[in-house]
Amino acid sequence: MSQAYPQLDWKSTSWPGVRLAFLESLSDGSARVLISMDPDCGYPAHRHNGVEEVFVIDGGYSDGAGTYPAGSFQRFAAGSAHAPVAGPQGALLLAWAEGGIEILEKAP
Repeated sequence: MSQAYPQLDWKSTSWPGVRLAFLESLSDGSARVLISMDPDCGYPAHRHNGVEEVFVIDGGYSDGAGTYPAGSFQRFAAGSAHAPVAGPQGALLLAWAEGGIEILEKAP
């Protein structure tokens, strides 16, 4: 889905099919980022150091708590953890992570 915004500086990750475009990155680890996940690809399991808010721009994803289609908004509490996986159309997400995240699994 990152092809829809080629002007952004998309970064590949260690997880296949997952790319990030940082819109803002602060010294305390807080970040505003676009996340692009190819169909059926997942962002690694992670814990939120602060509140994380996610808006689904396109496609959708699911995690252990539910399924989130385009247009949905989620707010995850500090200390919560999840492992989002894109649906069959992939996912384009706008995420605000206060204080950053802690990745809970090793890169493939």
